[in-house]
Amino acid sequence: MKIVLLYGGRSAEHDVSILSAYSVLQAVYYHYYQVQLLYITRSGDWIKGPLLTEAPKSEEVLHLSWGADVKNPTGEQIQPSAIKEDDAIVFPLLHGPNGEDGTIQGFLETIDMPYVGTGVLTSACGMDKIMTKYVLQAGGIPQVPYVPVLKNQWKENPKQIFEQCEGTLLYPMFVKPANMGSSVGISKAENREELQNALHEAYKYDTRAIVEQGIEAREIEVAILGNEDVRTTVPGEIVKDVAFYDYNSKYIDNKIVMQIPAEIPEDVQLKAQEYAKNAYTMLGGSGLSRCDFFLTNKNELFLNELNTMPGFTQFSMYPSLWDKMGLKYGDLIEELIQLGLNRYAQRHEFLTEVN
Repeated sequence: MKIVLLYGGRSAEHDVSILSAYSVLQAVYYHYYQVQLLYITRSGDWIKGPLLTEAPKSEEVLHLSWGADVKNPTGEQIQPSAIKEDDAIVFPLLHGPNGEDGTIQGFLETIDMPYVGTGVLTSACGMDKIMTKYVLQAGGIPQVPYVPVLKNQWKENPKQIFEQCEGTLLYPMFVKPANMGSSVGISKAENREELQNALHEAYKYDTRAIVEQGIEAREIEVAILGNEDVRTTVPGEIVKDVAFYDYNSKYIDNKIVMQIPAEIPEDVQLKAQEYAKNAYTMLGGSGLSRCDFFLTNKNELFLNELNTMPGFTQFSMYPSLWDKMGLKYGDLIEELIQLGLNRYAQRHEFLTEVN
């Protein structure tokens, strides 16, 4: 069977996707699978690379070259629909917009190919921080206070937005693009001037932003796996040496340390697992997700977000949590493939019943 490894993408998390893809290539069970490289460029072109039958020795294999002016091309540009083939499953290791937001998932549903990860609805809702909060609020899952702010509302009446935020929240506040991940476009605001600058930064990435109440809290994460039969890990903790970690802190400066399991009371652990499972189920989850929480010094839990395609290097939090539970990285990849195939078979069964 063939795995079509889809990586790169048009989002700001392009480089993170490449890191995840290389880690997966090192751990795939090649006695069961061949791996077809499929690179999406920053401009959105689809480049078909080599078919791998063993783990590559270098990440360079992922950096494809193509075009008539290239002497020894390692890839060729194709139409997206050309990836359609039998006895293959797509592994979309794409983070952020145009990959984790339901667009790729909808495309794969349209061309009728099985794929790893969450479906269209979960991906779209999980990627959109405002929609996630609306859905989880209806389910009674605790979240920090927030104010959604659309770009046109901000442009038309910034004074009203200031009053709404300051009338609902206290400084410091965190401002985030509604559709972005990995701390891209997220800023901390200690006063009105910083709030204004933070909104300008968020609108570089989306026309919708969310302003959240800043709180003193630890950051706790729970990994989720499964379709109907949902499993969760023990919580892990992000231990920081900076007050607020942005994209550079996470991926460039390497200032992130993980504590697995998190040193928290047992009742808090159980509550985090319960909230994670409920959030995943409410959003229609399948395959995988990572649920991120804030934990205050009073042991209050607030759900921050549901990440439907978390960082997936072998050292990332999601695989590390499952490793702690006894599920090794290669076995985790295999389980995700089987979950994707099972969901595909189930969907076809439903379609057969309808017809």
